[in-house]
Amino acid sequence: MAESMKGMHRSHRCAEVTEREIGAKVTLMGWVQKSRNKGGIIFVDLRDRTGVMQLIFENGSIDGEGFEKAGKLRSEFVIAVTGTVERRSGAVNENLATGTMEVRVEYLRILAEAETPPFPIEENSKTKEEIRLKYRYLDLRRPDIQRNLMMRSQVAMLTRQFMAREGFLEIETPMLGKSTPEGARDYLVPSRVHPGSFYALPQSPQLFKQLLMCSGYDRYIQIARCFRDEDLRADRQPEFTQIDMELSFVDAEDVMDVNERLLAYLFREVLAVDVPLPIQRMSWQEAMDRFGSDKPDLRFGMELVNVSEVVKGCEFAVFKNALELKDGSVRGINAKRQGGMPRKKIDKLVEFAKGYGAKGLAYAAIQEDGTLKSSFAKFMKEEEMTALVTAMDGQPGDLLLFAADRNKIVWNVLGALRLELAGEMGLLNKNEYRFVWITEFPLLEWSDEENRFMAMHHPFTMPMEEDWDKIDTDPGSVRAKAYDIVLNGTELGGGSVRIHQNDIQEKMFEVLGFTKEQAWEQFSFLLSAFKYGVPPHAGLAYGLDRLVMLMAQEDSIRDVIAFPKVKDASCLMTQAPAAGKSEGAEKAYCESSGRRPSFRNEVVRAGRHICLDRRSRV
Repeated sequence: MAESMKGMHRSHRCAEVTEREIGAKVTLMGWVQKSRNKGGIIFVDLRDRTGVMQLIFENGSIDGEGFEKAGKLRSEFVIAVTGTVERRSGAVNENLATGTMEVRVEYLRILAEAETPPFPIEENSKTKEEIRLKYRYLDLRRPDIQRNLMMRSQVAMLTRQFMAREGFLEIETPMLGKSTPEGARDYLVPSRVHPGSFYALPQSPQLFKQLLMCSGYDRYIQIARCFRDEDLRADRQPEFTQIDMELSFVDAEDVMDVNERLLAYLFREVLAVDVPLPIQRMSWQEAMDRFGSDKPDLRFGMELVNVSEVVKGCEFAVFKNALELKDGSVRGINAKRQGGMPRKKIDKLVEFAKGYGAKGLAYAAIQEDGTLKSSFAKFMKEEEMTALVTAMDGQPGDLLLFAADRNKIVWNVLGALRLELAGEMGLLNKNEYRFVWITEFPLLEWSDEENRFMAMHHPFTMPMEEDWDKIDTDPGSVRAKAYDIVLNGTELGGGSVRIHQNDIQEKMFEVLGFTKEQAWEQFSFLLSAFKYGVPPHAGLAYGLDRLVMLMAQEDSIRDVIAFPKVKDASCLMTQAPAAGKSEGAEKAYCESSGRRPSFRNEVVRAGRHICLDRRSRV
């Protein structure tokens, strides 16, 4: 039977007890990690969010009733104890902050009993994730998860403090808004008051924060909840949190400067890691050419090498055909000391490359004696192979891998292959933090699916003035005043200088296939605001979850979110989404529209809109 804690007040959390308290009385409360009954003495490990404290129950120190209760303690019982802090008489536990101390208990109350949990509450649990997420309230008791969430809280708190000192105002923007094209599907909320109409949950506060700049608030910050109905992956959830900001009377360098100092502050305060400033800048074109990715991992080399000129004129059909394409190229990477890789493993790499759009993967393994094992050498002259190996800086023991196709495919294939090999070769050091700004993105990107240009960031991104005269003749060559901050191959956040002139904004909509009427229908509130004096402004948003994931050295953002969703966007604990009380909403909609009950399908159709950009960015 559970007892009341009336009259007892916790004096310390477990790890807050230090050697200064030796000899003093303390009152601790928490969960039983484990209990060891040695007959006349009982040892109990008491756990709370700060750590573990060893308790001793011994006849003479506690009365008979208390000792009897102590003998009934089991894992995950919630207890309160009062006792005296002592220096450990037995072995010191160097793995615990409290490992030199123990508490001799004089008084015990059992606040709540517990059934045997379905899995051990321990760090680095080997229990299947599906089970842990079903019982997430237990999983959250794990010390490693608790450290992650405390780190997340600390990052949010420090961010608010830093940005306040920089003159930012924390302002909330609406959760219920209008569905607008932002790159991903909206989550829709039916309106009871307006049957047949829907609110959209925000994909980002993008338009509202631009309106705040129009309203004169100068520097805005919000730790904002965002929602995107898109496929999940290790660093993506349907609902997530952004550190969202917007600044007026600034250019790109001003935004990057304040954010570099913010990152340096967070990493110093949270991890005691110094971030060298200024952070490296790299143009989008350079990143793609060198790393095959606009979010390059700089912790290792293995850079792409363009060998198009070297193999030009060769008779190898794969290379020859690629170079005949308008934007075709042949590029390679050198996996150092991997020349002895078994053929079976190389074949797996070929299949891996095909998953990224490659028709195949050419390879040449340089043996220790200098000879080649190659999938294509027989189609090349000896001097051509020699020149190719030289261009790749090939040495005995190296493995050379080549992709040949349109640039976009070659970059995708080799960029992904580079990361795959780095993981296998042990080149990804989680204790190393390599930041880089990626700048000068293309303003537009051609979509084969849509057969038109789409915004690479979003339709409110300012083009570079020096490129704007090419918007009609060569729109794909126009660069944007956009920038992403990347850490260890993960995009932490992105932003841009925004368009603040009506004529440029209307032209941007035109290039994206919007008529003037369509643009005003979707964005009348923004375009109207542009008539009344808009300051130059720019912004950026971080994925808070991704940032903390990397700081905590986790592989999934699920480990830094209290109640995450799984791959199909469901919650295993609450069984959401579930059939809810939608009958009233469906009935009202049907009555107002005269349509048959098909509420779910109508909601889906209502969320479709013209997609203006290729990626969801802020």
